[in-house]
Amino acid sequence: MAVSAYVLIQTEVGKAAHVASEVRKIPGVVAAEDVTGPYDVIVRAEAADVDELGRMVVSRLQMIEGITRTLTCPVVNLD
Repeated sequence: MAVSAYVLIQTEVGKAAHVASEVRKIPGVVAAEDVTGPYDVIVRAEAADVDELGRMVVSRLQMIEGITRTLTCPVVNLD
């Protein structure tokens, strides 16, 4: 079963558009939107499992210049 998550990203000042553009290039990223508030970019991502999701965030997403902090929120089905 695939795993979906929202990744909340804080960026350096003035870097949100650059970060969102770079994040959209990562395989598994469904959407990346610039937002206002405590976070600067919100990403919807999908992966085959939790381990793959973790690798995507740590080895690909967090390496993008301008990102200062991420918070990964896996989607759960409470039905």
